[in-house]
Amino acid sequence: MTNLFNFADRAKRQKRSQFRWTEIILLGALIAGLLGSLMIGRFHVPLLDVVRIVLSGLPFRAAGDYDNAPWVVIEIIRLPRILLVTLCGMGLALSGATMQGVFRNPLVGPEIAGVSAGATLGGVIALMLGWASFGVVGLAFTGGLAALIAAFALANISGRASILALVLSGVIVSGFCSAIVGLLETLADPMTRLPTIVYWLLGSFVGATFEKVIVVAVVMLVAGTLLLAMRWRINLLSLSEDDATALGVEVNALRWTLMGLVAIMVAAQVSVSGGIGWVGLIVPHMARMIVGPDHSRLLPASALLGGMYLLAMDDLARVATSQEIPIGLLTSVVGTPIFAVLFWKTQARGWTNG
Repeated sequence: MTNLFNFADRAKRQKRSQFRWTEIILLGALIAGLLGSLMIGRFHVPLLDVVRIVLSGLPFRAAGDYDNAPWVVIEIIRLPRILLVTLCGMGLALSGATMQGVFRNPLVGPEIAGVSAGATLGGVIALMLGWASFGVVGLAFTGGLAALIAAFALANISGRASILALVLSGVIVSGFCSAIVGLLETLADPMTRLPTIVYWLLGSFVGATFEKVIVVAVVMLVAGTLLLAMRWRINLLSLSEDDATALGVEVNALRWTLMGLVAIMVAAQVSVSGGIGWVGLIVPHMARMIVGPDHSRLLPASALLGGMYLLAMDDLARVATSQEIPIGLLTSVVGTPIFAVLFWKTQARGWTNG
């Protein structure tokens, strides 16, 4: 019996060591992706110049050499955009992995509570009013939170809120917000406001600034840290509600807390870049194939993979054609066939977590 326990303990330590190496490899790949993204574009910047500029103290330096083209390209244009893309990708993938654990369904995405639609409506209203970029961020974030509150309020009308009630409430809120967005598009000036609104709805990181990076970073740091701190509890949601309650878990409180944190992260992403779908749906599956279904490993791996995935999509959007492709279109083009394969897998053979 002692030998059996020793063998199990060694196996557990070996598994933890393997996961640490997996995390290190994924983190190294993400850093390499960041440096590579800073290099590529219409104006190529050599790797040594990228490293020198980044290590010079960006973005905290008060002033720079605006006659130095590589410095301008890296600091003013690419660095804030790439940081913003990475943060949003990490947040979306982390949100998707969390939602799939909460619903015990691998085909669930992070936009399920209507938050994306509410944030989209807020952003469109700001664009209709001609507000500056930071005003768009603020009103879109407010719209996302308002949609979440509305969905929660509708779900509680019956007096017994449930996850199913929240999903249906999210459908109602999303439908209403989408209808108002369509109405605003109809009323928008086709020569000035409408093109801006349509392009923003397709999803893009054009116009990224360090101010937007700070907004998203604060949200992702707070909400993401809380999600990671509770990641082992998400495993308990895979049990029956009675079993989880017997283990001392307040199941409903945990689910609502996780949903709220996910909604805040999604609202932050939509507020700075418009609608970007499929990331939170497919990236957790990639992570699951690498580290397995244990959420204590799945969530960190999903976040790292999400940052790399959205970086790759943004690089493709920037360099594939002479005119930048909206990244929301690219993530849909890539995500749709992957989702189709996953749907076929679940229908034909059933879902496996391994």
